[in-house]
Amino acid sequence: MSFFSSALALLALATADAAVSGQVLDPSGAVLPGARVTLRAPGAPDRIVLADRGGMFTFDAVPPGSYEVVVEAESFQRATVTVRVGARAPRPLRVVLKLAERRDEVTALDRAEEVRTSTADNLDVVLLDRALLDDLPVLGNDIIGSAARFLDPGALGTGGVTLVVDGMLTSEKGVSASVIQEVRINQNPYSAEFPRPGRGRIEVFTKPGGAEYHGTLNFILRDYHLDARNAFAAVRPEEQRRIFEGHFTGPLGTGGKTSFLISANREELDLESVVFARTLQGLAQENVPAPERTTELSARVNRQVGKKNLFSFRYELARESADGLSIGGFVLPEAGTRMEDNQHHLYYSHRSVISPRLIHELFVRAGSHHNPTRSIAPGRKIVVLDAFTGGGAQANRLSTENHVQLNDSLAWSHGKHLIKTGVNLPDWSRRGSNDRGNRDGTYSFSTLDDYARGAAYLFVVQQGEGRVVFWQKDLGVFLQDDIRLRPNFSLALGLRYDWQNFVADRNNLAPRLGFAFAPGKGRKTVLRGGAGWFFDRTGPGPVADTLRYDGLRLRQLVITDPSYPDPRIWDGADARPPSVVRFAPDLRSPYQMQWSLGAERRLRKSTTASVTYTESHGTKLFRSRDLNSPLPPDYRRPDSVFGIVRQIESSAHSRSRSLELTLRGDITRYWSGSLQYSTGRAYNNTAGVSALPADSRDLSGEWSRADFDERQRFHALGTFRAAKLFRLGIALQISSGRPYTLTSGRDDNHDGTASDRPPGVTRNTLQGPGYAALDLRWSRDVWHGAGPKDRAPSVTVGIDLFNALNRVNYGGYVGNLSSPFFGLPVSARPARRVQVSLRGSF
Repeated sequence: MSFFSSALALLALATADAAVSGQVLDPSGAVLPGARVTLRAPGAPDRIVLADRGGMFTFDAVPPGSYEVVVEAESFQRATVTVRVGARAPRPLRVVLKLAERRDEVTALDRAEEVRTSTADNLDVVLLDRALLDDLPVLGNDIIGSAARFLDPGALGTGGVTLVVDGMLTSEKGVSASVIQEVRINQNPYSAEFPRPGRGRIEVFTKPGGAEYHGTLNFILRDYHLDARNAFAAVRPEEQRRIFEGHFTGPLGTGGKTSFLISANREELDLESVVFARTLQGLAQENVPAPERTTELSARVNRQVGKKNLFSFRYELARESADGLSIGGFVLPEAGTRMEDNQHHLYYSHRSVISPRLIHELFVRAGSHHNPTRSIAPGRKIVVLDAFTGGGAQANRLSTENHVQLNDSLAWSHGKHLIKTGVNLPDWSRRGSNDRGNRDGTYSFSTLDDYARGAAYLFVVQQGEGRVVFWQKDLGVFLQDDIRLRPNFSLALGLRYDWQNFVADRNNLAPRLGFAFAPGKGRKTVLRGGAGWFFDRTGPGPVADTLRYDGLRLRQLVITDPSYPDPRIWDGADARPPSVVRFAPDLRSPYQMQWSLGAERRLRKSTTASVTYTESHGTKLFRSRDLNSPLPPDYRRPDSVFGIVRQIESSAHSRSRSLELTLRGDITRYWSGSLQYSTGRAYNNTAGVSALPADSRDLSGEWSRADFDERQRFHALGTFRAAKLFRLGIALQISSGRPYTLTSGRDDNHDGTASDRPPGVTRNTLQGPGYAALDLRWSRDVWHGAGPKDRAPSVTVGIDLFNALNRVNYGGYVGNLSSPFFGLPVSARPARRVQVSLRGSF
C-alpha cells in the first residue's frame, strides 16, 4: 500500500460522519460495478450514483430521516431497501440483486436520461455499453479501433492513446471483444488519476465472472465477392477475413464464491495491399497478398473471500504474424517485411473494503514481448521520393520487453468528501533492441530522372553493434478530492506528479480542477467546467535512439551526393563521420494546459443536450533538430567529427480551441443514440518527437496548422427502429480535410533530408480532402431456446456495411513538386465492405 494510502487509512479509522453506503452484489456474491443506485425521500430530489468497480456506493451528508435506496442493473431485478438515518450513519448495506425473469423487467441504464452534478458525470462522454456494441457496426470485432475515432489527436501525447482496462493503465486490452462490457471516452476529463485528458483516453470495463454458466461464440466473415473495388486497385483485391471469437463464464466449485471466465479470439486475415507507384517502366499498379494471423487467449479466476475482499487472477496470451507489411502505395512488393509478435501476461487484482468508507484497489500486470521483424527480400533499398520504393526493405530487428504495470489506489469517503489517492506505474520495463537493419544501405533520389542518371542525393548505411538494453521507468502519483459542497454543486480538486527516467526534469506537478453546478430547483441544467495540466513522456523509442546512435555502438553513416551504385563509404583508412542522436541538456517533460466550460440541459425525460468550449495550450513540446546541419555557401558540417546530430528537445508549442455540441438519448421516435458536432482549429510547430524541420537553423516556417487539424467533425452513433424487423445500428462520420505540406522534393541545403520548401512557404499550407463514411448494421435473433427471453440460448445473424454509400475518400495527396503525382491523391480509404456475422449465446 502506498504512503498516501496508509495515511488515509489511519485518518479514516478515527473519523465518523453520517452517510448511506453499501455494496451491490450478484447472486453468487460477485460485485456488480456500474449499478445505478438512487437515494429517495418524500419531497426531496433523487440523488443518484453509480457503483464503482468494487460495487461500492456512498451518499454523503445525508440528513436524518427515512429513505429508499433503489438499485438497478442491466439483466437483474430492481431492488429497494428502506434505511433510517439518525444522528449516526446506518450500517453499510449489502444489496444482492436477483436475475431478471423477463426482458421487460430490466431497467436500461441510459445515462442520457438526466443531467447530474457529479464532476465525473459529464454528458460529452462517449459511452458504448454492451447492448450498443452489439447493435453497432464494428469492423472485424475491433471495438477499441472503432472507439478510437472519437479521440482528439491533440490530446494523445507522444505515446499515443492512453488505455485503461478495468481501472488500470496498461498497453493492451488483454481480452477478446465479447468480454468487453463497456467503453468510455472523456469520462471525467480532468481526473488526476490519469496522465492525459479525457479525449486522449479509452477506458474499457470487462465482464466479471458469472454466477451461472454463460457463453458467447461469434463467427465473422468478410469476403471480397461482396466488397467494392478500391479506387486505386486495377482489380478488386481478393481478400477474405475470418474471425472466431467467444467466451465462457460461470461458477467454479461450490459455495458461489469463485467464478471463472475464459475468452479466445482467432483471426485469419487474407488481405491484399494496393501498390500504386511510378517506376522507369511506367505505372506500377497491383494487388499484393498481405496475410495476417492472430491468436488471443485469456483465462481468469475470481475469488470472493469473506464480504470484503475480491481477488482476480488472469493469464493472457497473444500471438500475431504478418507478411507483406509496408507494401502498398509507393512501396513495391520486394520492399515489404515480415513481423511476429508474441506476448505473455499475468494479471492480479485485489479489491478490499477496509471499512464502509475506505476501499483499497491493487492491480498488477507483468508480461513479456518478443517481436522480430525481417525483410522479405535482400538487397539495397531504393527510394525515389513520392514515386516508388524498391529493393530490399533492409529490416532486421528484434525487440524484446519484460515489464510490470501497477495501479495502487485508496478511496475514502468522509462527509462531503470522496478522496482518492494512489500510485501508477504505466511502464516499468527492461527493453532490448538488436538492430541489424540497413546493413546494405539505402539510396534516395529526388526524381525518376535522377534515378535514371544515377544522381542520388543521399546514401545511408548502418555498421557496428546494434544491440542495446535499457530500463524504461514511468511513475505517477495522484491525490484527488471530489467535494459535494451542496446537493446542486460539486467540486473536484486534484494534484498529480509524473516522473520518468532519462529526463532530468523533476518539477512535474499537474494541478486539476473540475466543477458542476445546477442552478434552480429543477436541476434540468448543469454548468460544468474544469482546467488542468497534463505532462507528456518520451516513450521508449527516443530513448533507444539515443543509446543506439551514440556514434560508437551503432554507426549510422549519412553521405550526401553519393556516387551510384558504389557509395565509396571509406575514405582512406578512416570511416565517414557517424550520425548521433542526443537528448538536449535542458530537456524537460512537455505539458499541456487545457480548460473547458459548458452547459448540459435535459430537454425531456430521455433526451439531453450539451455544449462545451475547450481550449488547450502545449508548452515545451518534443521535436528534433539537426545541430550539425551544413552551413552555406560550401555546405560543410560545422563539426566534422559527426554527421547528423539529431537533438531531441522540448522547445515547441501548440494551441487549439474547439466548440462541441452533443445531443443524446431518444432523439426522435425512431432514433436513439448520440449526435455530436465540433468545430475548431489546432496549430503547432512540431510534427512529432522524431521529425526534423525543413531547416534546422530557421524554425520560423514551422508554426502552422497541426497535421491532425480538422475544422469540422460530425459523428452520429445509435440505432434506428421503424418496425419489428427494421432495426439498424448506424455510425456516421464526417470531417473536414487535414492539411499537408508543399515541398521542392530536393535537398538543396545538403542536410540529408529532401523536405525543403520553396522560399516563403511554411508547413502545412495545402488542404487535403474531407472524409465521410456511413456504416450500417442489421441484426436479428433467428432462434430462441426455452427459458426467459434474455437468458435463453439464442442465435443471432448480422450484416454490416462499412462505407455503405461507397464514397471514395481520397488520402495521401502529394505535395512534392518533383513527384510525377504532385497535386494528386495516391491512395484512398477502403471502399464499401460487407461483413456477415453469426452469434450464438447461452
